[in-house]
Amino acid sequence: MAGSGDPGGVPAARWKRHIVRQLRQRDRTQKALFLELVPSYNHLLEKAELLAKFSEKLQPELNDVTPATHQGSWKEESGLDSDQIPSSVTLRVKWQEEEEGLRLVCGEMAYQVVEKKEALGTLQSELEARQGRLASLEARVAQLQEMRTKQAQQVEDQRAQNEAQRAAYEALRLRAGHREAELRRLQENARDLLEQLVQCKARAAAERNLRNERRERANQALVSQELKKAAKRTVSISEIPNTVGSGIKEGTGVLALTAEPNSLGSETCEKWKRPFRSASATSLTLSRCVDVVKGLLDFKKRRGHSVGGAPEQRYQSIPVCVAAQLPVRAQDVLDAHLSEVNAVRFGPNSSLLATGGADRLIHLWNVVGGHLEASQTLEGAGGSITSVDFDPSGSQILAATYNQAAQLWKVGEAQSKETLSGHKDKVTAAKFKLTRHQAVTGSRDRTVKEWDLGRAYCSRTIDVLSYCNDVVCGDHIIISGHNDQKIRFWDSRGPRCTQVIPVQGRVTSLSLSHDQLHLLSCSRDNTLKVIDLRVSNIRQVFRADGFRCGSDWTKAVFSPDRSYALAGSCDGALYIWDVDTGRLQSTLQGPHCAAINAVAWCCSGNHVVSVDQGRKVVLWH
Repeated sequence: MAGSGDPGGVPAARWKRHIVRQLRQRDRTQKALFLELVPSYNHLLEKAELLAKFSEKLQPELNDVTPATHQGSWKEESGLDSDQIPSSVTLRVKWQEEEEGLRLVCGEMAYQVVEKKEALGTLQSELEARQGRLASLEARVAQLQEMRTKQAQQVEDQRAQNEAQRAAYEALRLRAGHREAELRRLQENARDLLEQLVQCKARAAAERNLRNERRERANQALVSQELKKAAKRTVSISEIPNTVGSGIKEGTGVLALTAEPNSLGSETCEKWKRPFRSASATSLTLSRCVDVVKGLLDFKKRRGHSVGGAPEQRYQSIPVCVAAQLPVRAQDVLDAHLSEVNAVRFGPNSSLLATGGADRLIHLWNVVGGHLEASQTLEGAGGSITSVDFDPSGSQILAATYNQAAQLWKVGEAQSKETLSGHKDKVTAAKFKLTRHQAVTGSRDRTVKEWDLGRAYCSRTIDVLSYCNDVVCGDHIIISGHNDQKIRFWDSRGPRCTQVIPVQGRVTSLSLSHDQLHLLSCSRDNTLKVIDLRVSNIRQVFRADGFRCGSDWTKAVFSPDRSYALAGSCDGALYIWDVDTGRLQSTLQGPHCAAINAVAWCCSGNHVVSVDQGRKVVLWH
């Protein structure tokens, strides 16, 4: 048994005391019954012995008594009353009755003693059974105590292991902290080195550009001098008409100045050998040549003599839409995804379409003959798709997802090519810049990030005071729409916000016109606003009866020629406004039975696609 010092022995001592207390209470109860019976029995035995002795003593006296004795006594005691002296017969009868009563009482007492003995035997057997049970319980307690001791030892060993692991974890955490501090220091050094490298490159580029500019100016001055010399030289006309204007003799180079055959044919034959000054006859032509050469030099200088860095491949948007056609009917309706569809985008060639939804899939469609034909499914997204965008060449697709990252696919490959991770909350927007190697993302973690896709590296992080719902990119500008009812403008070359335009309602989407002069915003106050970026003012506000934004990511777009503004409502209808007049041009009620999340207008202006929360993709013509 465990000692009193062992904390596990307290429950065992408690139940032992309880059993002892119960046994003592039983003994007191049984003893109380016997305490009443045993004294009575002893008293009866004493009375029986006393009566037996009295009877034995009385019997000889009765036998020795004679009549004379009795007569003498009667005579002597004649004065006594004869009724007061009991006779021996009466006494014997009385004693016999008392003896019978005592025998009956003794019998009853003996029967009670037998019964009590039987009850005592039963209680003793029960006591023995309980004692056996108590012994088994004590053995079980000893076994459990032994198991408890083993488990306590195991707990102590586990605690020791936990302490060792905790100490190792603390050591690892300290090492990780040192490594992170070292990493931050190295990153800062790398950033400083990169800045120094950029500054060195900028200085080298400036010096090289200055040398190139001086060289070009020297070449231009040399060419001007040569042209002036050529203008002052005398040109001899040959007698053969076919060789007229065959050449002007110059020492430094060849500059052919051909005269018109009709004007030369009208000359008379006797004037073929007349010398003339080319400056008087060709002054206009020479001046034009000088201007052309200057223009060519300036153009060459503008085109590529800067050595500030490797030239990026830029894909400027080429306007191929002369006049957008208003959609009038639904040509094709598909249940494209397994759940709601959040994003839709046309490729640059207007024949490829991408849709993304909450099922973590991106479907590519070909627009063929007014119908949508499935082309490819892009897999590997870590969360719901909230935004899709094609790069300017149409060969890559960038998608924003709910797994705190944006992912990049190459058209033709099913699996994701790159994952742009770094945000701490859902990524709500992801757009390419004017080059295929740069992108911008916006998130609900109140940041906007610029990415170098060649290295999958975040080149810049912009901290904002509110959730970002959508972003668009211009030449050197990033525009973001936020949950605090503001549109912010950021210069890609500077660290700060250049302008803030407040709107009424949370901004759900932004759309930039092809000429980058107008911005279309959609907000939760159920209005669309056109902002003139030249004056940074809200030019028009579009609203209509029945138009309601269905979510915080409802997308509205310009037509390719910026003549119309298109948006979908929560009742499944498409609303089209005329940008020039500001009037509602048309309302299309179609197969949508749920709120429309996003719309897209192809670059050719022939097709419109809308997607909704009920898995439908509708092609309009």
